[in-house]
Amino acid sequence: MKTLYRKFIVATLVILVISSAIGFTLANFVYTTFTKEKIDQQHVAIAQEIASGLEKMHSSSSSFNSYLESMGNLGYQIYVVNESGEEAYFGQPFTKKVLPKEAMKVLEEKEIYHGMNNFSDELLLMGHFSNDLKNTVGVPITMNGQQYGLFLRPNNKLLFSDMHMILAGFLVAITAVSIIGVILFAKHLIRPITKLTEATKEITRENFNYPLKIERKDEIGQLVESFNTMQRQLQHNDEARKAFISNVSHDFQSPLMNIQGYAELLKIQELTESECSEYVQIIDDESKRLSNLTKQLLLLTSLDQKAYPMKLSEVKLDEQIKQTIRRYQWRLEEKEIEVSYKLAPVRFKADPELMVNVWDNLLTNAIKYNPHRGSIWISLAQTESGIKLIFKDTGIGITEEALPQIFDRFYRVDSARKKDGTGLGLAIVKQIITLHGGEIMVDSKVGEGTTFTISLPHIKGYV
Repeated sequence: MKTLYRKFIVATLVILVISSAIGFTLANFVYTTFTKEKIDQQHVAIAQEIASGLEKMHSSSSSFNSYLESMGNLGYQIYVVNESGEEAYFGQPFTKKVLPKEAMKVLEEKEIYHGMNNFSDELLLMGHFSNDLKNTVGVPITMNGQQYGLFLRPNNKLLFSDMHMILAGFLVAITAVSIIGVILFAKHLIRPITKLTEATKEITRENFNYPLKIERKDEIGQLVESFNTMQRQLQHNDEARKAFISNVSHDFQSPLMNIQGYAELLKIQELTESECSEYVQIIDDESKRLSNLTKQLLLLTSLDQKAYPMKLSEVKLDEQIKQTIRRYQWRLEEKEIEVSYKLAPVRFKADPELMVNVWDNLLTNAIKYNPHRGSIWISLAQTESGIKLIFKDTGIGITEEALPQIFDRFYRVDSARKKDGTGLGLAIVKQIITLHGGEIMVDSKVGEGTTFTISLPHIKGYV
């Protein structure tokens, strides 16, 4: 398996090779386009200066040789040939000693030979250092009535001076340190990713408490922070899932045990008619409770899906609320609860069935937890920011500590609120309101009552 560490090193080396190749290509371009001819002209000038000195100052063979030997010792490679074919070398010897026919024009036509400018090599720039007689400049010399050709190039040892060697060593050191630095940096970079991989494996084993302590302020630090947030959320979700399963199991088990127990009692033949009627009523109530719980669970599961297929249409909210009140009129009369409302005619684009669930849950809760001869106030109005609906009752109220949890699934405040309830109603209400882009808030005081405030956004054409 190709690790990220290995890929990083290989990629760095490839980039280094490519950049070196590009740099060498650019250097070749600059050398052949601008520098090569300039170097050739400079050495032609030097050769002409030497030739001029020979012509003016030296006439004997011994002085001729001494002067050229001194030039060779100063760092030049010199080749001299006359018309008779006599030749002499001064300074560092040449590796290749074959001159092209073009160079003979120095003797025959007294033309300057631009060998350094015309010399070609496969490596172009490296050709500048080729110790070849072709890679010289040539100038004519006339001395004692005889024609000579002087060919010159700088000594390679002169080109590679101490400073050049220091520079070359510097470049090699930079390259080596860069490669070592990249390797160490890659290890430093990969280490937190390796830790993240281990932490991810622990999450697959449902270990949500795996410690991941990586303190960085770069993108990896942000990734670690996001991972820790995800880890906490997964832990919360896992705990919620387990609590949900536990609550569902408990809420199903209780009515089932009641049904089973009272069904066993009905098998006893000595029961009176009133006892039989009482037990049948209990079984009927428990079965309805199970049915209601199942329906609410199915609805909540459907709402949890992000792509819940809402059937949106124009809904008259005031008419829906009035119908809900009429549907529960018998329960209101039974507890002698007074209902007052002020409902402005409001239209809203919503899923009608889901909105009916909202009014059902809010109204039944207001009835259930209201005392005998209590009251309920419902208000529906249009505001500048949207639609505002208020459900207010004079019921038993909710403690301040319990308020943040009342929209949690299966949460029931106390024993007074556990009767006939599933703990899912308000969770469903909040989910439905959220799906419609709104929000719900609650305010309550123990012994005084509870107020639910729903805010829905304006939708063009439906308000």
